[in-house]
Amino acid sequence: MKTRFLGNTDLEVSAIGFGAMHFSLAHRAPEAQGVEVIYRVLDLGVTFIDTADAYCRDEDDKHHNEHFLRNALATYPGDASRVVVATKGGCMRPGGRWTSNGNPDHLRQTIRESHAALGGDRPITLWQHHAIDSNYTVEESMAPVREAVQEGVIEYVGVSNYRVEEIERARAVVEVVSVQNQYSPWHRRPEHNGVLEYCEREGLTFLPWSPLGGRSRAKSLHQIDGLATLAREKGISPQRLVIAWLMARSSCILPIPGSSRLDNTEDLLAAIDVTLSDDEVRRIDAATG
Repeated sequence: MKTRFLGNTDLEVSAIGFGAMHFSLAHRAPEAQGVEVIYRVLDLGVTFIDTADAYCRDEDDKHHNEHFLRNALATYPGDASRVVVATKGGCMRPGGRWTSNGNPDHLRQTIRESHAALGGDRPITLWQHHAIDSNYTVEESMAPVREAVQEGVIEYVGVSNYRVEEIERARAVVEVVSVQNQYSPWHRRPEHNGVLEYCEREGLTFLPWSPLGGRSRAKSLHQIDGLATLAREKGISPQRLVIAWLMARSSCILPIPGSSRLDNTEDLLAAIDVTLSDDEVRRIDAATG
């Protein structure tokens, strides 16, 4: 597996990661199936797994995904010591809905709950503020994050669903090494609002969420003529092609595709070995624009 450094740190992680959300939402796969997928992900050399306290069914199920990953890593028969579990906090799941909660007291509590859920024996390697809450300033929400860094509960900090101005304000409070925003061939806002360029210039890792454009679109990529044609020419799936497109867009991008199925997971992670020419990137742009 190819590797890269996380942001401006000396922490080396796999150049493609894995998103574990699918194992904890309402229609989650059986835990044994999820553990099998995580084992295979690790076997393939992935050392960066993304999760969140809010990857769960509802508030009564909070931190489910973190507990799941802790158990999977603890029972993995190989060496999982280099695996980075990057979690997030700042979202709530009342009745299964998604809402933001930037209350400093809530963030202070959920950081420690995440730390415990992940084992509590070492700092959270990467903790990310999940989303802005308009009821609180960036500075108010990031203050407890800085405290957790100073106390050794968090090692590195990232932000999610942030604009450039908000990233800069967060960085004035605590060092930030990564940004996780939505990005795919069908959602290209980071190209237009300056976030991707900012990450490139400042040496921050960019983690694109929903890289295949959402579950329904991911299942129908073979119906997009230009994309399907190029995929056939290269002998790969359209899904793998899209992940390769992400990596070709910028050297700061670390994709975190996820699936609850073993075959899909292996296919997506194989994008690490796909090289696209400038012409092929343009063909994907034309097919998905």
